[in-house]
Amino acid sequence: MTDMAAENRRRAYLRALDIDVYVLRGNSEIEPPPADAPDATDSAAAAVADVESADWATLEQAVPACTQCVLYKTRTQTVFGVGRRTADWMIIGDAPGAEEDQRGEPFVGRAGKLLDEMLRALGLQRNSVFITNILKCRPPEDRDSAADEAESCRRYLERQIELISPKIVVAVGPIAAQNLLQTDAPLGRLRQQKHYLSDGQRPVVVTYHPDYLLRSPTLKRKAWEDLCFAQRVINETSQ
Repeated sequence: MTDMAAENRRRAYLRALDIDVYVLRGNSEIEPPPADAPDATDSAAAAVADVESADWATLEQAVPACTQCVLYKTRTQTVFGVGRRTADWMIIGDAPGAEEDQRGEPFVGRAGKLLDEMLRALGLQRNSVFITNILKCRPPEDRDSAADEAESCRRYLERQIELISPKIVVAVGPIAAQNLLQTDAPLGRLRQQKHYLSDGQRPVVVTYHPDYLLRSPTLKRKAWEDLCFAQRVINETSQ
């Protein structure tokens, strides 16, 4: 790469970061940017603004560019979600933890392994479902998501649900369940019932978070009952 090309690239990066670029007077070798050159920040902002009609590629660009709440200041990276994009099952938790924040993937570590085992017991694989969270960024100290944070992230999740069109949504943990169902009811009252998202069409089943099951292993049987209930809901819907 020539010195001139390297300097032009450096200037482009600085402009994308909203950093002023100063050029020594009389340095005519450096090319000025074209008047109509696209700005990286403009394209990212456009992706964020166009979430409601976004395809997968646009949505994947919008999430890491998002600055709608304070969590963008402390995240290592966003956690978009993983799995099959035409899945029958969609698993939704509350927020990424420390390991998820480092790896950019939801439900990893011990909780992720337990979730994988629960899915395998149903004859499902991790790559045959879609797994994500209410929040795409980790809250500091792994605290619960705040209402304004969940609201800022809601349109990304809603668009994921629309694109996947799952037969069942499984909310794991009380925070995810309460956010999805817009209720303050405790998890115990939400289990073993068929709920619906705000569209009135997408069924939701609620169960315990794998992290909680690791701390309370005696509840694993109840979690299994919840997953079996979800499978019955799918079977009823398919008839």
